[in-house]
Amino acid sequence: KTNIDPTRRYLYLQVLCGKAFLEHLQEPEPLPGQVCSTFTLYLHFRNQRFRSKPVPCACDPDLREGFLLEVHRDSLGDGSKMADATTMLSISDRVHMVLIKTDTSSETVLVSSHFLDWRSVLSSPSGKTSLAAELLGVGSESKVPVGVLNIQLQLYPQLTETLTQDIINTQQALERQKTAEKERLFLVYAKQWWREFLQIRPSHNTKLVKIFAQDENGVNRPVCSYVRALRAGRLLDSPRQAARFVSLLAQERAPVIGGGPRQEQWCTLLAFLCRNKGDCEDHANLLCGLLLGFGLDAYVCVGTKAKGVPHTWVMTTGTDGTITFWESLTGHRYIHQPINPDDPPLVPQPKPSYPYRTIGCLFNDKAFLANCQPSDAVELCVFDLRDQSRWKAMSEEAVRSVCAPGSTTSLPPFPPLCAPIVDAASSSNALELEMRYLVSEHRKDLGLATVWDDHLSYLLSPALSAYELERSTGVSCGNEEFQDAVRRAVPDGHTFKGFPIHFLHRNARRAFATCLRSPFCDEIVCCRGDHVRIAVRVRVFSYPESACAVWVMFACKYRSVL
Repeated sequence: KTNIDPTRRYLYLQVLCGKAFLEHLQEPEPLPGQVCSTFTLYLHFRNQRFRSKPVPCACDPDLREGFLLEVHRDSLGDGSKMADATTMLSISDRVHMVLIKTDTSSETVLVSSHFLDWRSVLSSPSGKTSLAAELLGVGSESKVPVGVLNIQLQLYPQLTETLTQDIINTQQALERQKTAEKERLFLVYAKQWWREFLQIRPSHNTKLVKIFAQDENGVNRPVCSYVRALRAGRLLDSPRQAARFVSLLAQERAPVIGGGPRQEQWCTLLAFLCRNKGDCEDHANLLCGLLLGFGLDAYVCVGTKAKGVPHTWVMTTGTDGTITFWESLTGHRYIHQPINPDDPPLVPQPKPSYPYRTIGCLFNDKAFLANCQPSDAVELCVFDLRDQSRWKAMSEEAVRSVCAPGSTTSLPPFPPLCAPIVDAASSSNALELEMRYLVSEHRKDLGLATVWDDHLSYLLSPALSAYELERSTGVSCGNEEFQDAVRRAVPDGHTFKGFPIHFLHRNARRAFATCLRSPFCDEIVCCRGDHVRIAVRVRVFSYPESACAVWVMFACKYRSVL
């Protein structure tokens, strides 16, 4: 039940059913209580986000869900007035629908990313219209249908005057024409700009200067359109916390069928957030957007790591000229100190701590700059972006014409971040109970009894809290109290051993199997001796979306026998 404001206009989007998901033709009916793969549908429309209940994967999945989308006006002052048919016709924002499959081990797969133009409902006298949305695959399968969603659209309250279908078709054709023209002009400009760049030095054609990138639907878009200054409201408090959040989204390369070089696929923000994982480009684009939102001068850097592996990371330039690199996959920060190749050989040079080797270009939502220094080595690079002899910039106007919000109708809108959906306390408790069970069972298999020390388990909490604090702020504190408490809890003549480990998922079996691969952890879990007491503490820290930092600490104390 939703409270409907009678002065606002709403679009009720009802998914009636899914059909022809042929990949799941042979899927057996799930038994009651059995864990099975599920489909979840996510929607974004004009800053509103929705998700469906997960339903078992099937050829005709039982996706039945209604979503109430508010169609509000853009102009300030008019926002509270009800939008009429003509106003709604000019709203070119489509409904972005992302379908995610979650398998039995809680791994997510992006099935489809679909943009629905809802305006056909404006010509319906009854205010209702039904349509079948054909969902296409992603990446190398972006032209292959994966299934169909039967959808019904309805406007509340009903329109007093409807438009004819011809008017709607004309408007859509005009928008497509305008967008195509802007994209054509930008392409002409980019080609000319690239020719000029090659004339500076012929070796420039080997530099990693990436002007366009393909999204999950195989659409080529300027890289600047993947970044937008994002404000996380009350969900993130600082740039460093934002970097921690982004690092908690897992890294996964776009899947490839067969061998060959890696498939490059940048993702729209909604697809990245719903899947909760993506490649380094997705992480860097999101982190750059969040840092721009926090008022920093941030850019995404395109270059290579060791062994010439292509990589993207984020850079911020300070008002005092300090250059900081942010690794979006780990949350680490590095200060860049350039090496002057003209210095005499005996002058000590800074040793770079960062893993980056070369840089070809950098960009954000408003600027694109290519590195035209004689060497593209990061350690020799001078990051004075205003120096045109070192950095060749694209015209900001050209970038704005295809990348500014609302500049073209082909740009997917950027969704707001969602509040954490994981209850940290109950999730921590549930995981800890599962871990206790797994430890006891593992020791039982080895013929060992397990005596739990609840007090010692509780004492491990401050350590886990300090580890997370250090990861999100870069400041470490509270270690003295933790060590003092442990010394008091471990009697003379006893030995204490502890082993902390960090995960991005909440699957206890998977986590425990990983822990046992470490000889330190195995030593604790399989501890034999006199007066052995075992402790385990789990702490889940929840972040926006469903990102989680999971810290687990195993510990034991036993009487030392010489």
